[in-house]
Amino acid sequence: MATKLPSSGELPEGQHAGCDTSGLVLVHRIFRWLYRELPLLVRDVDDGDLSRAAVVGRYAHLDFYALHLHHHTEDIALWDRLTSRQPACALHVEQMKSQHAEVAAQLARLEPQLDPWVATADARLRDGFAGDIEALRDTLQAHLRQEEDDIMPVASAVLSQQEWDWMEEHTRATLAADRKTLGKDVLSLQLGLLIASVPPGERDEWMRRNIPAPIRLLYLLLMKRHYDRAMRELYPDRPVPAMV
Repeated sequence: MATKLPSSGELPEGQHAGCDTSGLVLVHRIFRWLYRELPLLVRDVDDGDLSRAAVVGRYAHLDFYALHLHHHTEDIALWDRLTSRQPACALHVEQMKSQHAEVAAQLARLEPQLDPWVATADARLRDGFAGDIEALRDTLQAHLRQEEDDIMPVASAVLSQQEWDWMEEHTRATLAADRKTLGKDVLSLQLGLLIASVPPGERDEWMRRNIPAPIRLLYLLLMKRHYDRAMRELYPDRPVPAMV
């Protein structure tokens, strides 16, 4: 069960309603790309290729973790605030909760399949696993579209920027805390995917506006190498498919 933040119809003292929710569009682009690509990567693993199954399996685990974390963060930060400040949004919030529950149920079917497939690289396990990922992909497509249409406009009107920014801060802190189990490159992967979600011609300006100068420098000197290495590992014989 999600641990809920204190909820009130009133904004915290010193905060004002109105926030920029556009970053959620970038996050949704990442999830659309991840779950479009993952079943293709799984299906491309040859029967018995344990080495390749291990590579793809590691990123499948990260994809599942990221989706759990994203939905958990929304559950504890958004729904109570939206319904208390904009009661007319209650129906859409209930739809979001129901869709999150369906995603969780699909993940619960998927995750137990991962280790047996990685351990054997069995083609029959592979195909069933990929098919269930495709079903989750389709669920996500509908959910993300409705969230953008029905939730983001309300959130931008009734939440403060500090409340909205908390979700990004919580995500980053949780990833940092879990680096030992997820891999030391997980923050590089997160930032690299976020940058890839911005159209190429807008990336330099977006980075200047959204990433502090010390982190930009660290990304260029170190983190980008980690991200590029991960992408070469996933796509060793072809270009990385574009996200946008």
